Amino acid sequence: MITPVILCGGAGTRLWPLSRKSYPKQFTRLKGELTLFQNAAMRLKGAEFAPPLVVTGPDFRFIVTEQLAEIGITDATVLIEPAARNTAPAILAAALWLDQREPGAAMVVMPADHAMADGAGFRRCVSAALPVAQEGRIVTFGIRPDRPETGYGWLEMSDPSAAGPQPLQRFVEKPAQPLAEQMLASGQYLWNAGIFLFTAPVLRAAVTAHAPDLLAPVEDAVAAAQPDLDFHRLAPGAWGDLPNLSIDYAVMEKSDALWVQPYDGAWCDLGDWETVRRESPDLGDGVATGGAATALECRNTLLRSEAEGMELVGLGLEDIVVVATPDAVLVADRSRAQEVGRVVQTLKARGAPQAEQAPRDHRPWGWFETLALDDRFQVKRIVVKPGGQLSLQRHLHRAEHWIVVSGTARVTIGEDVTLVSENQSVYVPLGARHRMENPGKVPMVLIEVQTGSYLGEDDIIRYEDVYARSGPEDG
Repeated sequence: MITPVILCGGAGTRLWPLSRKSYPKQFTRLKGELTLFQNAAMRLKGAEFAPPLVVTGPDFRFIVTEQLAEIGITDATVLIEPAARNTAPAILAAALWLDQREPGAAMVVMPADHAMADGAGFRRCVSAALPVAQEGRIVTFGIRPDRPETGYGWLEMSDPSAAGPQPLQRFVEKPAQPLAEQMLASGQYLWNAGIFLFTAPVLRAAVTAHAPDLLAPVEDAVAAAQPDLDFHRLAPGAWGDLPNLSIDYAVMEKSDALWVQPYDGAWCDLGDWETVRRESPDLGDGVATGGAATALECRNTLLRSEAEGMELVGLGLEDIVVVATPDAVLVADRSRAQEVGRVVQTLKARGAPQAEQAPRDHRPWGWFETLALDDRFQVKRIVVKPGGQLSLQRHLHRAEHWIVVSGTARVTIGEDVTLVSENQSVYVPLGARHRMENPGKVPMVLIEVQTGSYLGEDDIIRYEDVYARSGPEDG
């Protein structure tokens, strides 16, 4: 069986303000009912595929398992990186982990944030390339190009007429427009999708040959990994000293064992808002909208409202991208969509929380968002999923008032445990031990009003937590 390995990190900058560091684009529903991550997990699901192995960071571990459970995948393995170090250490860790448990395992490595509509077609490509991988080759998947794209790397084929796997001639870095046009016209090049198929021992040998400094620290991290609930934490050790290396740069561009498998289906990495516009249903004149957005007499424009209750209207716009969220709005020329990362850098330098923090803060028990904030009070909406419970905790600088507006809460304050139903409220004094749980079968929603001299999320002393958290996370 082939193990799908899904790389689930990301800085959350290229599709700001919808995607942010705290909640990057793979977890959003950019296209359809499923998130990009969920689509990636479903793409390689079938009799010939093992349960997925997901490599992610500590901040995303509960989001990963929750989104997998929503699509019926409960047997995935989740490896938690101590720190983000690009794709080379992450992929090597996955290979070493698999090889310990299934020697010689074949694995397909893919990012979590690509869109690929024809899952069956991609599975056929993987099956076609598998014999080559089992013979000791590394297979990369290339996309048949339909435009002179300058935002992707390209792959030169040895036999453009062949539909099956073939030796790869070379990688081409993101080209300038004239070179991209030449490569498209030649028919000899594919886009580099960043998807690979190989066996674990072959990758280990390639790393040993081309990036040997990676091997020992990653081996140590895998060997000393520790279970954490249903996750596996790679040991920090020397991980923090690993270089920030992509797998392309560390191994693939140096290897002479690379083959390429062409893929003819639709694919994109949704790497900027212009790509999202192009991949969205065209309402005419190149206009695409999302959410409560209306375009009047616009051309080649994207309008997306990602905020409940916000009507976004564009009048007479041309070549414009507008994305509105509850706490931030992006207005950009669509020709500069690939520069949105500069916006994030600028906001981060100013200390604006919108640079990296999403309006909704997702936690293992549910999520919360701030509705109002001033010097001595804060109002939040808190949603607790069925069976979810916040930690037993207390605060040194604030009191809290809880008003249940939907469902039923089981509330612990000191030694008292009570059920609080819709339209009822409870007061949590400053310094009191307390906990909130949802014992019901539907989400529980409450409004929390905090009052006090300090309202930061790190004002928390945690006594018990079913999610085994130890950091200063609210709840």
